[in-house]
Amino acid sequence: MKKYFGTILLTCLISAVSLAQSGKVFDHLLMRSDILDMERKYAIYLPPGYETSERSYPVLYLLHGAGDDQSGWVQFGEVMHITDQAIQSGVATAMIIVMPDADEGQRGYTNDVMGNWRYEDFFFEEFVPFIEREYRIRAEKRYRAVAGLSMGGGGTYYFALHRPDLFSAACPLSAAVGPLSVSDVEMYMKRRGMADAPVQKQQEWFEKYSVLDMIKKMPEDSKKSVRWYIDCGDDDFLYEGNSLVHIEMRKNEIPHEFRIRDGGHTWSYWRQSLPEVLQFVSKGFHQQ
Repeated sequence: MKKYFGTILLTCLISAVSLAQSGKVFDHLLMRSDILDMERKYAIYLPPGYETSERSYPVLYLLHGAGDDQSGWVQFGEVMHITDQAIQSGVATAMIIVMPDADEGQRGYTNDVMGNWRYEDFFFEEFVPFIEREYRIRAEKRYRAVAGLSMGGGGTYYFALHRPDLFSAACPLSAAVGPLSVSDVEMYMKRRGMADAPVQKQQEWFEKYSVLDMIKKMPEDSKKSVRWYIDCGDDDFLYEGNSLVHIEMRKNEIPHEFRIRDGGHTWSYWRQSLPEVLQFVSKGFHQQ
């Protein structure tokens, strides 16, 4: 009988330890945006022990791609399972992961060409301050990173290039890098229903959201401000743009990691990328 109860006790202890090692995800949370004049959705991953500890955590803003919303990384990217494993194995430090919705209203992470839809302004002026008030986050550049796939990879470039003072690391995956030339802007305008935008406005938008153009004009004192990890599959249709960004970074002596693996524009590829991203950003979060 003692052996029986001992077995039960051991099983309960193992179950309790396993439960304690699991983070939590909430994938349909809301906040009010005055800039966008609407409720905005977001998802969040809270690491193991968040609810019982009093410590503050580093944060990774993880951006979804076109056609998904804030639940994409939760449902298809398996963010909780992968991050739990990375933390438990010591590959990554415990962190909060925030996944905003950029699908409702006008899709994307940019302001529009006429300034009527200001998603990027919303992100910096409302969303980040809201998240860092609501959750125990270490609100310093060193403990803040951004990553994303496809459209969200583009958002990663835009956010880190526009605000290198805010992010210690940026990890664009299979990224849409914006218009490669001024002539490409017309296609972007048509896609957003703004084909009649004035030429001057289109030029301004190009200068703000062409990753190649921003890298060519990057100030010298910003070149080492952000740690870059760029990843794109060899069969990805966005391979050319990411390769050109890598080449331009090399020309301009901007330190970065550039990874090419076997694969295409798929969730199976990005699920393999996520542990590498978590490890990369964690190196900056840790004390050397």
